[in-house]
Amino acid sequence: MYSQLGGTFPAPLFLFLAGISFALMTDKLREKNLAPAQIARVTIRRGGEIFAFGLLFRLQEYLIAWGWAPLSDLLRVDVLNTIGLSMMLMGVLCWLVLSIQGRSQARLALVLAAVGTALLISLLTPPLWTNWQPRWLPWPLESYINAVHNLGTPQPWLFPVFPWTAFSFAGLAAGFILQSQWARKREAPVFFLAGAAGVVLIAAARWLDAQPHYLYAAYDYWHTSPNFFWLRVGMLLVILTASYAWCRWGAAQWGFSPLIQLGQASLLVYWVHLEFVYGRASILPKHSVDVRTASVGLLTIFLAMLMLAFVRTKWKGRGAEVLHRLRGSGGGHGSSPHPGAIRPEPPAPIR
Repeated sequence: MYSQLGGTFPAPLFLFLAGISFALMTDKLREKNLAPAQIARVTIRRGGEIFAFGLLFRLQEYLIAWGWAPLSDLLRVDVLNTIGLSMMLMGVLCWLVLSIQGRSQARLALVLAAVGTALLISLLTPPLWTNWQPRWLPWPLESYINAVHNLGTPQPWLFPVFPWTAFSFAGLAAGFILQSQWARKREAPVFFLAGAAGVVLIAAARWLDAQPHYLYAAYDYWHTSPNFFWLRVGMLLVILTASYAWCRWGAAQWGFSPLIQLGQASLLVYWVHLEFVYGRASILPKHSVDVRTASVGLLTIFLAMLMLAFVRTKWKGRGAEVLHRLRGSGGGHGSSPHPGAIRPEPPAPIR
């Protein structure tokens, strides 16, 4: 059970962090006294860019797998598509709330709206995957609702709006709370309070799942259950608290933190690691390794992506300098001048 729980956790983590980042971006725009429509324009455009990256990624994967990947793979709903779509939906929600609510109570309204949206999405997921399937939609659109793809039934390996975007809205609520003046003045207690709330959510979700009566006729705990969703939200809050403690008092204070380093190049790490984990360049054979081999593979990909993130952040914005060095070392002459070249005179001393 625990290995299955851990195996389903990277996508919720990506989406939850996208929600927190969205709250930070929205707060920065609010501090500039931008109108709600202007804030929505910026944030929704950013979500559209991420969604476009998701489509581009699907095209890349299709071209890499040319010859055996079906054409329908171009329209597969992957997690990057859902991150972009969730950002656009959060942009719409924030625009509505900020347009209606006064500035003094806007933060509380944003938190309540985000929590309510996450709850609504989690509650609607089971019927939309079973009795309320919108079969009247073309399958590329319906797949964004319940992951049917072109197979007629929901596929658990895809990432549709229901339930996955609910993690982004949960992160949005957490981000707005953490950015409040009240939370900033009580930083450490607030983070530990978030961890305690996560423990309560985990216990409540497990208790509800243990009850003999269910709200839905078709109950699928691992894929559509609201109880499983809130259990993972609780785990995300616990991880958030642990990450804060690591960065505030742990090894991150030694001068180098893998957690921070990976976060600074998260999109690149996500893009590259998929090919080495799931694609043709997979470092391990699929469906045929034991726990020890899989653990070695996990450590290998972690170290490789950490090195990639380090190189990315070290050389970010220094492309012209790198290109100049490569040109200077071309032709085997290094950076020395060509024979016969006229050396410039040294500058005269300042008197």
